[in-house]
Amino acid sequence: MKRAAPESIRRAMKMKVLVYGSGVIGCCLAHVLCTAENDVTLLARGPWKEQLQRNGLRIRHHLQRKTTLDHPRVIGGIEEEKAYDAVFAVMPYNKMPAILEPLAAIHAPIIVLVGNNMRPADMQQAILDHSVCEKQVLFGFQATAGKRDHEKGMLICERAGVGAMDIGCLHGEVDAPTRSKMTDMFGRTGYKFHWQPDMEAYLICHLAAVLPICYLAYTCNGDLTGSTGKQRRLMRMASREAYTMLKAQGIPILPEGDDQYYAPGIKGTVMQLLYFGMAKWKTAGDLIACEHCRNAFEEMEMLDEEFEKVLARRPEFPMSSWRELKAQMPGWDAIRKQYTKEGEAQ
Repeated sequence: MKRAAPESIRRAMKMKVLVYGSGVIGCCLAHVLCTAENDVTLLARGPWKEQLQRNGLRIRHHLQRKTTLDHPRVIGGIEEEKAYDAVFAVMPYNKMPAILEPLAAIHAPIIVLVGNNMRPADMQQAILDHSVCEKQVLFGFQATAGKRDHEKGMLICERAGVGAMDIGCLHGEVDAPTRSKMTDMFGRTGYKFHWQPDMEAYLICHLAAVLPICYLAYTCNGDLTGSTGKQRRLMRMASREAYTMLKAQGIPILPEGDDQYYAPGIKGTVMQLLYFGMAKWKTAGDLIACEHCRNAFEEMEMLDEEFEKVLARRPEFPMSSWRELKAQMPGWDAIRKQYTKEGEAQ
C-alpha cells in the first residue's frame, strides 16, 4: 500500500494564497481556499483581526445550515519578504485605491481585484507601474452576501452552493495556464470560475442591476420589507432601462443574457420572485442587500456617482423609471448622516 505523504509535504504542494481583506467576501474566499488545503494568509485589522487570531475563522452558512471553522494565518499588514502564488484583494471600491501600492509591493504573479470597480483600467495600471515583479491583474466578482456577528465572533454568510466567481482580464481572454492554476487552487471544493471576456464591461453592467436595489433599500430606511409591489416593479424597470442604455452605447452585456432577467419572460419572473423574497423575508433582504447598503454607504455613493457619468454619455436616452426610483430615496448627505450615526452607536 502506498503511504500518504507527510502533512508537511502535502502542505508544501499546495499554493500560498493571500486574501487581502476580511469582510464577508474575503472571509468566505479564505474558507474555500482553506478547504482546498492551501497555505492561506488572511489580512485583517482592528478587533476583528484579534478575534480571528484568537478564535479562528467561524462562518455560519445560512442557507446550508452549518457552521465552519478554519485557521488561516492572520496578519495585520503586508510582509514584503513573503511570496505568494496569488493574491485576492477584497476591499470596498472606495478603499481599493489606498491598497494599490501595497499590492504592487507583494511578490505574487497573479493579483485578483474582487468587487465593484468602475476604474479597473486605472487600478491595473497603478499596480503594474509600481510592481516589484511581473504581475497579471485579473478582476473578479463573487456573489456572496452576509454580515459580521461581533457578539458571537462569527460571520453569517448567504451564498448559493460552494460559491463562484465571475473573473477575467480587463479585456480579452485569460490564458490557459493561468486558468489552470486558478482552478487547481480551489481543488475539488466545487467552487466555480465563470470566465468573462471583458471584465470592464461586466463591472459596468453589474451596477445596472445593483444600484436600483440600493436606491430602494435607502428609500425603505434599510429594510426592504417596507417596499411596495409598485416599487419593486419600478426597480426592475429601472434596471431594464439601464441595460438598454448600455447596449445603445455598444457595451456588451455580461454575463451574456443577464439583461433578460429584467425583461418579460421566464427570467424576468425569476427576478421578480427574488425581489419578492427579499421583501417578504427580512433576513434574506438584509443578508443579500440591506446590510451592505447600511455598512458600505460610502462605496455605494461613489459607485452611483461613477455610473451617472456613464448615463451622461447618452443624455437623450429615456431613463424615467431610473430617475423616478432614485428620486424616492433620501439624498446622499442625509444617507451619510444617518448611517454614520448608526455605525457610531454600534
